Amino acid sequence: MTSGSTGRQRGDRRTAALARAVEDGLLGPHSPVVGLLDVDGVLAAVDALNEAFEGPAPVLHTFAAKACGLVPVLRLLADAGMGCEVASPGELEQALAAGFAYDRLVFDSPAKTVEELEFALAHGIAINLDNFQEMARVDRLLAGREAAGPIGLRVNPQVGAGAIGAMSTATATSKFGVALRDPGAVDAVIEAFERRPWLNRLHAHVGSQGCPLPLIAEGIRAAYELAERINTRLGHARITGLDIGGGLPVNFTDEDDRPTYADYVAELREAAPGLFDGRYTLVTEFGRSLLAKSGTIGTVVEYTKSAGGRQIAVTHAGAQVATRTVFMPDSWPLRVGVFDAAGRPKPGPSQVVDIAGPCCFAGDLTATGVELPVIEPGDVVALHDTGAYYFSTHFSYNSLPRPAVYGYRTDADGRVRFALVREAQSVRELVEESGLAQADNLVALLTA
Repeated sequence: MTSGSTGRQRGDRRTAALARAVEDGLLGPHSPVVGLLDVDGVLAAVDALNEAFEGPAPVLHTFAAKACGLVPVLRLLADAGMGCEVASPGELEQALAAGFAYDRLVFDSPAKTVEELEFALAHGIAINLDNFQEMARVDRLLAGREAAGPIGLRVNPQVGAGAIGAMSTATATSKFGVALRDPGAVDAVIEAFERRPWLNRLHAHVGSQGCPLPLIAEGIRAAYELAERINTRLGHARITGLDIGGGLPVNFTDEDDRPTYADYVAELREAAPGLFDGRYTLVTEFGRSLLAKSGTIGTVVEYTKSAGGRQIAVTHAGAQVATRTVFMPDSWPLRVGVFDAAGRPKPGPSQVVDIAGPCCFAGDLTATGVELPVIEPGDVVALHDTGAYYFSTHFSYNSLPRPAVYGYRTDADGRVRFALVREAQSVRELVEESGLAQADNLVALLTA
């Protein structure tokens, strides 16, 4: 199946799901914003990933939990055979609650505490260490005993930035890993492996959105060549695994999946052919690329107006669910669809319009100057490709409650079935979360 046909089918399922969400009252006046996730689209992405990496090299594909830390979504991915990459104690607990086994987890974080390291070491969770101080901490915790799981060292190949600096992790001054081009760094890494039999992996990750495939491949090749050098120096295969991260960019301009996982693997094979010959266990950490295009945020249009000759549609989805798009619109543009009050795609002549959110600052816009069919109050605006980070990583500006999230499947006859992923947060729950039980405590200090 081609990328184009896959995208069209995904679009058809999304259209059917939006209409059914309106019909069932999941999206409407009493629930004016909702997240929808196409289950079949997610599973198709997992299949494409597995197919691209078929070959003699053993591979553990892990999902980067930061991209969508919702337990039912993680459970779906665990059931599909994925592992999980976690970067905080919260993500670790979410992954365990979702059913991932310890040996299917990879723990990444530049700020792991002693307690977190002890837990991972005791349960055989794979760890990627970030720096030499952390390595020395593990020396003390192991105290000469063997590690129960793989332990790697993250290196920064310093190959440069992609189009989005904040998403580029292999710059000269990146906060991640051991900077290989700094004076003496490579020798220090080699010495670290010589002295520590428990150190058996290298980890490198160049970045994600905005990073072209040649740049990503260049960084992974640097890690592969360093592994070859270390194993040659030690005279045996001390490094048995390479964690090559994730970061496949997502196409946010249309329905097509590009680049594909097959494109990614082809680039790696050209840059480092020996990577796939079976001598190394490979670990991947894809996140956004597995979920983004299967997600949609639907929101009701509350008002329409004009200012300075520009039409504005005021919706209930803004910075609280589309934080990156609102604050970095050039780097994170979203495709927008318009549907009528019944959830049907809206035809007709187009107009240039800004799509505004509910947050109380002028820049709360999810799209600016886009051509869309004429929008009226009660219509539905859909923000496409929002399955990763958007409805799962809520920004609590203006104390706007978290929206409900539903997964869906669309049968061959067009029937849509929904499954609740996360309940909508009530205003009462939001107030309780903001310290209601401690409401009198500060005033009490005045009289104590």
